[in-house]
Amino acid sequence: MRIALCQISSTSDPDANLELVAGGVRRAGEAGAELAVFPEATMACFGTPLAPLAEPLTGAWAGEVGRLAEDAGITVVAGMFTPAADGRVTNTLLVTGPDRRAHYDKIHLYDAFGFTESRTVSPGEEPVTVRLPGATVGLSICYDLRFPGLYTALAERGASVLLTAASWGAGSGKREQWELLVRARALDSTSWVVACGQADPRSIGRDPSPKAPTGIGYSTVVTPYGMIHDQLEAEPDVLVTDIDPSQVEQARETLPVLANRKL
Repeated sequence: MRIALCQISSTSDPDANLELVAGGVRRAGEAGAELAVFPEATMACFGTPLAPLAEPLTGAWAGEVGRLAEDAGITVVAGMFTPAADGRVTNTLLVTGPDRRAHYDKIHLYDAFGFTESRTVSPGEEPVTVRLPGATVGLSICYDLRFPGLYTALAERGASVLLTAASWGAGSGKREQWELLVRARALDSTSWVVACGQADPRSIGRDPSPKAPTGIGYSTVVTPYGMIHDQLEAEPDVLVTDIDPSQVEQARETLPVLANRKL
């Protein structure tokens, strides 16, 4: 299964960010990837008022991402914001492509490290898996990484590849936490974890918001045994990598933590 991790640094302008998506999809398609994964908040970076720009999944922004995916003949996963009934927005992961449309709403909101996502974002409620030609994938977003129960639940629902889209907050020890958590979730679930984050804005000369998580880069792919398979640096880039979902069956026989767990 060939996957492209499209590590971008999104701006406050959804239209400009569509250009970043178009570039990433083009590179993914040229490399023969069947799946292109973009970060959380691809539609617009955190630190931007979200309610005025949120659109439904039937809106123009999601529609254009779908058109790009259809034209390239690949599945695209990208973070966006959709309106919520209570006036807030939902932090949504869009899955779109040929004959395929799904979404996941972020369950665990980032009320940590001095940031209060729940002030403007309404939480999702249900884990989501999507069947792709190469594997069943499970969906998660950023802060979800700190909650292992979600990843084991996705694995128990048949997922062998767990996608995480993130806009990780910068700070002391945060890169180390990112890598540790991505590897730990792979071991918890004996699954491939494909974690695509926002690039570090500083890597392209842009000052990050001091009050919002705007990314550190280091998108990472981890094997079912918790080993780093591939990784980017801090700057925007596209990582095309090949994974073998069939290794999950072997890993779950060798290390049967899902079968052995009691709680």
